[in-house]
Amino acid sequence: MPDRFAAYATGLESPARHAFAVTPDDDADLIETTRGVYVGGAGALAIVMQSGAEVTLSGIAAGTILPLRIQRIKATGTTATAIVGLL
Repeated sequence: MPDRFAAYATGLESPARHAFAVTPDDDADLIETTRGVYVGGAGALAIVMQSGAEVTLSGIAAGTILPLRIQRIKATGTTATAIVGLL
């Protein structure tokens, strides 16, 4: 299948090109720092940002895409489900 955008550089504002399922874990970083995160089931995300800052985002609606550079999604404090990392 041809890709008419193959010659263009991918920037952070570009659409995601890869995705992976996320299992929240208090001790392990994600397989790669995200460009964004899709939250399929409403709830909260306890995250560690790329900078190392830790924060809990609450009240996230189902179907939300968050444009965040996240290195870890913690199990403790995360109630959202069906989480997908976007690259």
